[in-house]
Amino acid sequence: MSAPTIDELTAPDLESLLPLLDRLTENVGSVVLGKPEVIRLVLVALLAEGHLLIEDVPGVGKTLLARALAASIDCSFRRVQFTPDLLPSDILGSSVYNSGTGEFVFKPGPLFANVILADEINRTTPRTQSALLEAMGDRQVSVEGKSYPLEPPFLVLATQNPYEFEGTYVLPESQLDRFMMRIRMGYPIPSEERHILTSHRGGEPVEDLRPVLSREEVLRLQHASRAVRVDDAIADYLMEIVHATRDSEDLNVGVSTRGALTLYRAAQGFALVQGRSFVVPDDIKAMSLPVLAHRVVGKSFLQAGEFNASEAIIRDLVDRIRVPA
Repeated sequence: MSAPTIDELTAPDLESLLPLLDRLTENVGSVVLGKPEVIRLVLVALLAEGHLLIEDVPGVGKTLLARALAASIDCSFRRVQFTPDLLPSDILGSSVYNSGTGEFVFKPGPLFANVILADEINRTTPRTQSALLEAMGDRQVSVEGKSYPLEPPFLVLATQNPYEFEGTYVLPESQLDRFMMRIRMGYPIPSEERHILTSHRGGEPVEDLRPVLSREEVLRLQHASRAVRVDDAIADYLMEIVHATRDSEDLNVGVSTRGALTLYRAAQGFALVQGRSFVVPDDIKAMSLPVLAHRVVGKSFLQAGEFNASEAIIRDLVDRIRVPA
């Protein structure tokens, strides 16, 4: 079945897409227990063609979440463990001399996959972190003057430990801006944590996951996400929030145009995950914190990484703006 065009997402199209989302949600949720909101945000990032930064203390399931999503779709997956000695060529690839032909041949690095797990991204140096910028922004890699496109879908799921942990490097604003959303996992509730203890007795359940979506189905969902309708009043509401961050007395740096576009696309993806072909104000509200909080710099803190302070400011701005009827 052909994908709908960008300007149409009909009821039959939507009805055929929802079972795909249900299968994916159920498969990931079978191993990532008690985190329906987090799983929903991961699906939004996938549908909206964005990248996700998951920040939390070690051991709460950040890597498990990324592995579960990768195992649930029939696409290539690579995991890169970021360490202080990791070099840009270790993830991008490099040219290798072929003695048989007498020529240099490009050998792609692990970044040439559909789903990338950048594990503990803030444990490597800024030089290596910046090697991801072009890939995440333009879906291509440039090595030694030549550009190599990255096949869609392309999704970077990065995990990082809190900045106060030893051996971490602060992600620069330009790197943070490439992530569609920044979220936390949080600790599971006691009943779910008890279930985790028993379910892991025989090994890692994620090892038994099988793909429930093909690459073509993922691309179809992404195409449908862009076809979700956004009324002019909703777009104006979004822009009011964006401009409020720029005019806020509590912020030195507001949301950029890229940030506004990212919020627009995230709201489309969230609406589709909710089973709708149109965006409502609550979609904008729901996406404002995870999409915007890491893109602003407040006057009372020096880094965009100060999660709690930036979230509080964004939440206050959103609450003060009139919701369109």
